[in-house]
Amino acid sequence: MKLNLKNPLVFFDLETTGTNINSDRIVEICYLKVYPNGNEESKTMRINPEMHIPEASSAIHGIYDEDVKDCPTFKDVAKKIAADIEGCDLAGFNSNRFDIPVLAEEFLRAGVDIDLMKHKFVDVQVIYHKLEQRTLSAAYKFYCNKNLEDAHTAEADTHATYEVLKAQLDCYPDVLQNDIEFLSNYSCHNKNVDFAGRIVYNDQGVEIFNFGKYKGMSVAEVLKRDLGYYGWIMQGDFTLNTKNVLTKIRLRETGMLK
Repeated sequence: MKLNLKNPLVFFDLETTGTNINSDRIVEICYLKVYPNGNEESKTMRINPEMHIPEASSAIHGIYDEDVKDCPTFKDVAKKIAADIEGCDLAGFNSNRFDIPVLAEEFLRAGVDIDLMKHKFVDVQVIYHKLEQRTLSAAYKFYCNKNLEDAHTAEADTHATYEVLKAQLDCYPDVLQNDIEFLSNYSCHNKNVDFAGRIVYNDQGVEIFNFGKYKGMSVAEVLKRDLGYYGWIMQGDFTLNTKNVLTKIRLRETGMLK
């Protein structure tokens, strides 16, 4: 099924040094931009992560230190990537929980001011898990009747994700709508305020903590009650995005941010 798009939709996949969204870095990115008229543009880049790629990670994606030593850093290409996805919606496989938070951290480290929250996100894995409970390779076989060659390369995974989403729309016409806003809402686990899901909106639209001793409590109320909690998070092992979001809430509540 051809996607019904109002904005270009960028399917993307990251290969990284590991799975820690706070500290691991991108070593390869592929993105496939699909335009409302059906035209497609694809781009794949190797990235120098400026750190050692652990052997366990290299064994999965096949990218070693030697392969990226002369490649640009993310900071070198961040503005170009930001420009390429400007005005687009984003899609991926497990992207809401991993790829988008990692990408947001890389943009923050590079000093590139991009508000990813303005974009709609479609997570094809969430749609798949809600309806079938499988992996990308199995999803590709199940929906497209194809074997995923070169799994765990960013380019192969990106193109497979695009094909799976189109096949999902064909497979579940009574459940899914060919509309990015619907798919974005359907493929969202929580109404996240930050990409890591440490702060979420409750049913009343109030920002609440989604972890720790204050889980389920209003962020604004906690910041008023426990002045040290803000400092603990700012000094702790949390993503830069989470810290930025918390700071904006704090400034808003003190009247310093309108």
